[in-house]
Amino acid sequence: MEILPFRELMIELEKELYRLHYNEQSIKYYRLMWRRIAGFLESEGTNCFTEEAGIRFLERKYNYFELEKAGNLTQSIINVSRVVRMLGDYQLHGCILRRYFKQKKLLQSTAFEAILKKYSVHCEMKDYSRATQNHYRKATEKFLSFLESKGIPECAVISAVILNDYINTLLGYSCKMVEQQLCALRSFLRFLYSNQIHTQDLTETLPSINARKQNRIPSVWSPEHVTKLLEAIDRGNPAGKRDYAMILSVARLGLRSIDLKRLKLENLKWQENRITLMQSKTSRELYLPLLPDVGWAIIDYLKHGRPKVDSPFVFLRHLAPLEPFSDEHHLHRIIEKYMKLAKIPISPQKKRGMHSLRHTLASRLLQENTPLSVISDILGHVSSDSTAVYLKVDVEMLRECALNPEGVLPHA
Repeated sequence: MEILPFRELMIELEKELYRLHYNEQSIKYYRLMWRRIAGFLESEGTNCFTEEAGIRFLERKYNYFELEKAGNLTQSIINVSRVVRMLGDYQLHGCILRRYFKQKKLLQSTAFEAILKKYSVHCEMKDYSRATQNHYRKATEKFLSFLESKGIPECAVISAVILNDYINTLLGYSCKMVEQQLCALRSFLRFLYSNQIHTQDLTETLPSINARKQNRIPSVWSPEHVTKLLEAIDRGNPAGKRDYAMILSVARLGLRSIDLKRLKLENLKWQENRITLMQSKTSRELYLPLLPDVGWAIIDYLKHGRPKVDSPFVFLRHLAPLEPFSDEHHLHRIIEKYMKLAKIPISPQKKRGMHSLRHTLASRLLQENTPLSVISDILGHVSSDSTAVYLKVDVEMLRECALNPEGVLPHA
């Protein structure tokens, strides 16, 4: 896409904001920030915006990267960075990437809404897990929204060039994120072809991204940090009782975040001392022991912390609306809150969500020489291949597996 002069870029971007039904107050804020950026560009002797210029603006006007490194960014400065990134995205791709779009309704076209609904039914009929259905639907909705922003009226005219333009909008995301988006896109393109909505099977035009789990080393916690995290939780208030029970359940049982949020009272088999649930990711039943410390933490929350509302779910939000956590809520803010209270270092290189505690359990079980097949059962993996990634964490165990070169090399 050609580089637009900044004034033209502002005009085109404002049109897109109106098309997407941004409210007038938000648009006024964007205009204000654009004027400040325009003044900065003028001071640099240019009238064209680039991402590099945007980075310089953030650094000189807000000391952005120093504050980011220290963890002292304010929400107002974060909002300015989003304005800068939105300008960069629109300059590069001619569209607003949805990571900056907070409204729930993405699509404006009734035709695309109908296609998305039909595709959602298709995924349900294919018996995909709920988590996969949600991911495929959201990824497809973003793709269809991209088509809208490019003025493409129907799926029948999608081409390899259009797909390439969309893939370019994914640059900068992690390999895993790109792989997930492309996987969903392949599924949607196959749906279009099999339902004769498109005359070509365009899946072969998509690149393949190799981002297998075995290429990554999981983030794990030291036992001391797990203890400090749990001790930092104030169990004297309702929210603290909930957070303690949730974090302990993941740290001791390895529950996935999605299954923790969807855990129901009926899943707690008190007489049998176990938890029985249908996993969202694999659609397979999982049986876990209801360990005493986990059980008492849940009982404490149910009796003295949980809001008195009629809900089948165990863990609820404590602010209105008093309902279960949404699937989009990844719970990492809860972990970060107690990390700060416990003065545990927050490293940008390490993940700090609930899933990192699940990784930690797997690593500890591995250190205790628990067979991979047993760890796989505990974590609810379909295959031990998924569990093998944790071998990378335990360097000592890898050393034990190393061959002695003197035992295999021929002697001179």
